[in-house]
Amino acid sequence: MARYTAADCKRCRREKVKLFLKGSKCESAKCPFEKRPYPPGQHGRGRSKDSEYLLQLREKQKATRIYGVLEKQFRGYYEEAHRRQGKTGDNLMRILETRLDNVVYRAGFAKSRDMARQLVCHGHFTVNGHKVDIPSYRVQPNDIIEVRPGSREMTPFVVAHAEIGERTVPAWLEVIPSKMRILVHSLPSRQIIDTQVQEQLIVELYSK
Repeated sequence: MARYTAADCKRCRREKVKLFLKGSKCESAKCPFEKRPYPPGQHGRGRSKDSEYLLQLREKQKATRIYGVLEKQFRGYYEEAHRRQGKTGDNLMRILETRLDNVVYRAGFAKSRDMARQLVCHGHFTVNGHKVDIPSYRVQPNDIIEVRPGSREMTPFVVAHAEIGERTVPAWLEVIPSKMRILVHSLPSRQIIDTQVQEQLIVELYSK
């Protein structure tokens, strides 16, 4: 599987906005974006006005980087969203938001989506009592996600248990800290998804 191995902070600078890829570091004064809020490279500060196509491309890149999805998979999500009833952009954001790794991150069990993806891949979570180690697994209403009993004493989950409550949990999820459990009450509407992405630009890009 292809992996991005360069500095995550370069991706934030490229998109000219914080993508919060490094967890707590992004909220501290050590974040490189605070010192250099312009694209990396020799000509990062002196680039000309962005074209319409470039704005659309950058918005798509922003979404793929926030959720940690590669281009082929993201295109598949778009095509699925387009086939569904309703607005394609809203459907796309709902698909991305209901990925298991994103749910783990939203619930506060991981400091970043990268960390959540790793925890899921290592088999530390169950969905409705069955172990799931696929980060792209899509949760459904009434699903119950739990940290496996044998994993609860591991350092990442001990820290997460102590810090649960510091991050606002979306209304469509409920966290039960005592059982290290996440309840999925419903699928999220676009209005309550706080990801700063203009999905209409992505739809326009793929519609060409």
